[in-house]
Amino acid sequence: MKKIPLIFALVLAFTVQNFTQDNLQTGEKPFVLGTTATIRSSILGEERKLNIYLPEGYATDEKASYPVIFLLDGSADEDFIHIAGLMQFSTFPWVKIMPKSILVGIENVDRRRDFTFPTSVEKDKKDFPTTGGSEKFIAFIEKELQPFIERKYRTTESKTIVGQSLGGLLATEILFKKPALFTDYIIVSPSLWWDKESLLAAAPAVLKSDPSRATKVYVAVGREGKVMEADARRLVAVLKKGNAKNLKVSFQYFAAENHATIFHNAVYKGFEILNQNPTR
Repeated sequence: MKKIPLIFALVLAFTVQNFTQDNLQTGEKPFVLGTTATIRSSILGEERKLNIYLPEGYATDEKASYPVIFLLDGSADEDFIHIAGLMQFSTFPWVKIMPKSILVGIENVDRRRDFTFPTSVEKDKKDFPTTGGSEKFIAFIEKELQPFIERKYRTTESKTIVGQSLGGLLATEILFKKPALFTDYIIVSPSLWWDKESLLAAAPAVLKSDPSRATKVYVAVGREGKVMEADARRLVAVLKKGNAKNLKVSFQYFAAENHATIFHNAVYKGFEILNQNPTR
């Protein structure tokens, strides 16, 4: 009975040795996209994983500082990898639609809990019992995550939040309640139907924020049903109605895209518009 583990160990060692030798002979090495960090949140009572992409030149130019883009749904199996690639492409010298930036992908633990505020809809309470924790998650972003990133990396005051669907709902809630947390907002297909569209009925704090502090908002929606499309347009109308001089709002409708396909293209256009030609 004791021979089986020994034989397994010998086979494993032989396999690893051959794999390592093959890699050395062919010149293979790991392809590293970024790094992973862990932050302990006392507000959320848990550890949260972050995926970090640093732009080309970050390690060699120690005097340079960079804008930070905070990506909701930022796991490797969600949106981190393709948004990191999009940022690399968008900063190539022959493209250059945005400055080199740091990407912080926030891995999910329970997105329904973190991205939603309490709802009065009984069915949603029953179907999704963990919902309603966005206040804590926003506090985590403000009091723990952003200070952590500012301590660890060389950053500028430019901060962008990117969110789709429930992530778009959270980004809109921050814009309405704590707009100073970010200078730029990319809100794609926001789930503003939540709690009977109650957020859209609230008074956006961004309309009353410091007039000397500019805020830029990009909203996008595709062919995603009457409710989601109407709510996205209504959000833009609410923001523009205030005529706030410090607020720049852009909107795009992607007729050829649906809820599953819109995000990549919309974020690319958001980067382009917010960094070059934001419009009222």
